[in-house]
Amino acid sequence: MGKKGKKEKKGRGAEKTAAKMEKKVSKRSRKEEEDLEALIAHFQTLDAKKTQIVETPCSPPSPRLNASLSAHPEKDELILFGGEYFNGQKTFLYNELYIYNIRKDSWTKVEIPSPPPRRCAHQAVVVPQGGGQLWIFGGEFASPDGEQFYHYKDLWVLHLATKTWEQVRSPGGPSGRSGHRMVAWKRQLILFGGFHESTRDYIYYNDVYAFDLDTFMWSKLSPSGTGPTPRSGCQMSVTPQGSIVIYGGYSKQRVKKDVDKGTQHSDMFLLKSEEGKEGRWVWTRINPSGTKPTPRSGFSVAMAPNSQTLLFGGVCDEEEEESLEGDFLNDLYFYDATKNRWFAGQLKGPKSEKRKRRRGTKAEPEGANKQECEEASAQAPLEVVREVITEDGTVVTIKQMLTAPGPSKQPQSDEDDSPEEAGGPLVEPRPRSNAMLAVKHGRLYLYGGMFEAGDRQVTLSDFYCLDLHKKDQWMVLVEADPDTQEWLEETDSEDSDAGEGAEGGEEDEEDEDSSEEDQGEY
Repeated sequence: MGKKGKKEKKGRGAEKTAAKMEKKVSKRSRKEEEDLEALIAHFQTLDAKKTQIVETPCSPPSPRLNASLSAHPEKDELILFGGEYFNGQKTFLYNELYIYNIRKDSWTKVEIPSPPPRRCAHQAVVVPQGGGQLWIFGGEFASPDGEQFYHYKDLWVLHLATKTWEQVRSPGGPSGRSGHRMVAWKRQLILFGGFHESTRDYIYYNDVYAFDLDTFMWSKLSPSGTGPTPRSGCQMSVTPQGSIVIYGGYSKQRVKKDVDKGTQHSDMFLLKSEEGKEGRWVWTRINPSGTKPTPRSGFSVAMAPNSQTLLFGGVCDEEEEESLEGDFLNDLYFYDATKNRWFAGQLKGPKSEKRKRRRGTKAEPEGANKQECEEASAQAPLEVVREVITEDGTVVTIKQMLTAPGPSKQPQSDEDDSPEEAGGPLVEPRPRSNAMLAVKHGRLYLYGGMFEAGDRQVTLSDFYCLDLHKKDQWMVLVEADPDTQEWLEETDSEDSDAGEGAEGGEEDEEDEDSSEEDQGEY
């Protein structure tokens, strides 16, 4: 009994410490948030000038990351909202709404009166009721210099049938935050984690909230069992059995003054509603089998066919006391909750190449076959192997596939090969973090994100599609050359149009807001 009481007392002590830390963060950040509130109010005044719905066919959206990409529940459309971009000097935040028509392969910009304020790192969830609704909670607004942050705690719904925004005001909801995760579960929205950051302090969360879509009321859940430690940017998905899975994520803690240590979490938990006990939930830690994702942050998640969870890309950080280096990834992993198993998403490649190789085997003598194999292997991706120590001390070997350098040399082919059978390396998105994913009709759509090239943060605007039933190869919908992007070197003084920078613009912005130590948080 004594041990149990001591454990419970220790748990209450940790809760008190977290509460004190949150109060401290809140007090110190109040002043800077008041400054940003004035800037946000200015932009809302500009948005208030919109009095009618305007739909304008347009080119694909400008580069951005930490936006939301959602599949319309009834139409063959994808919905893109918000996001951020950094050009080397200024931060740009967006509250633009774009619709991508899948059948027509076309984009439309939709301007709707009284939209949510500009933000990034929010969460968006689509539900089918009422002709389709897009629910958005929280997110972040940054000052033009990227040094101050405002974290939203507002809840919005976009009624897709009428194309109208509505802010839903309900007490008792989560505190202001970004990098949290939210899913639709039955007739509720379930929200977990995230973080709040000011100039000097930060706090990570592992709390759980439920929003009832019938009563429009928030409630804070208190699951039993040992759950995940505070974190942001994790995977959160609903299993076919009705449980909720949490995997990975990112958090940091202060090790000494002005020095923080980041943690890329690789643990996994199940949040389950207890049968027959309404409002009672329980945490369970799980250890799936199979090929697990390597440690990373900034990965993107979507629900694949057969109720599997899909994980794409991210960045694996290597931290020193005063620096942070990241290896960006573009691999795919799938989690099958029914089997509690991870497996890597290996692409099969186009069928035409397989037919060509079979014909080559029959037509060519052994020596020619050997030469052809050598030429193919010379073009094959390079495999980079390195070791990373996870949070629990396990040494994980990371294998990263990189495109071979140099111009690709076309392999010799038979004269009757058609142009589409001409071979060449697999088309795939470049490695990145904080990209946007959505799945519609069994096809995965990937838009934007960012990677680093030296001191430069490059934000992407390319657009890809992958048939998840075939898993043969990525199809490029929009190409983008990051080398053509504007990148401005840092200056000591801000220009007079700094306010315009934070306003977000039409189509001329391109990069990201988060500093190096923040890049894994969302």
